Amino acid sequence: MMTDPISDMLTRIRNAGQAGHKWVDMPVSKLKIEIAKILTENHYVFDHKVLDDGKHGVLRVYLKYHEGKPIIRHLQRVSKPGRRSYVGSADIPHVRNGLGMAIISTSKGLMTDRVARQEGVGGEVMALVW
Repeated sequence: MMTDPISDMLTRIRNAGQAGHKWVDMPVSKLKIEIAKILTENHYVFDHKVLDDGKHGVLRVYLKYHEGKPIIRHLQRVSKPGRRSYVGSADIPHVRNGLGMAIISTSKGLMTDRVARQEGVGGEVMALVW
């Protein structure tokens, strides 16, 4: 039984990148689509699509590589179901001095750490990527 679908998504992406796969498939949800959209907009993955499998649907994320190595070097779940991690707008983490990003769930939706600082909102730190 899977208790944390976001952690499962991040693990699938991390493992597929290490194995050198061109894409990775996972069950679809609105939150996963938003995370994939953020990863695509910030050039960590090539693209993402929602495919119809006749049941619930499948989210396919196309991975990106540079010189044979995955662009995503580290993908870490911060806020977990057993221990949520919330930050105010002044305490949003700087990931690798701006070379990485944090994905934050705010009252205005899912956004990166940079956008959250510009908007002046805090929220739940979902994941760190670099």
